[in-house]
Amino acid sequence: MGEVAAADPARLAGVISDCKAEKNIPHTTSCRVLGVSESWFYKWKDRPVTAREVRRGQLAEAVRRVFDASGGTYGSPKVWITLVRQGWRVSVNTVAKTMAELGLAGRKVRWRRGLTRPGRRAAAPDFVRRDFSADAPDQVWCGDMTEIVTVRASSTWPR
Repeated sequence: MGEVAAADPARLAGVISDCKAEKNIPHTTSCRVLGVSESWFYKWKDRPVTAREVRRGQLAEAVRRVFDASGGTYGSPKVWITLVRQGWRVSVNTVAKTMAELGLAGRKVRWRRGLTRPGRRAAAPDFVRRDFSADAPDQVWCGDMTEIVTVRASSTWPR
């Protein structure tokens, strides 16, 4: 049996049947071109769908649903945890394989490097000399280096 048949036998059998129905190409010719035997084709032609294939289809739908609900950010471990909480009995590796077959990949976590490393650059001047007390508003401001939240005058600021 050829490599093509090993990939997805049911789909391949469907392709051979479609060639006969749509283009009137004999099964013998289609099987020879695709590298499978005629006996293999007739074995798969009218084969009923197995319970395993039905469950795998349901699992693929569930994985797709969980992945889409996460906004495309969950990887296989989080998808697996969600499925187990929903009552599925499945392994992490099966979920990972299903996601790979569907072309789903979670968002890669990018770790930020710290912005404050001692000795890399000169320290900012300390104009308030670590004295943050003020007699009135808007005299001394302080905050961390990543964000200083400011409020517009037209917002809900008390007057």
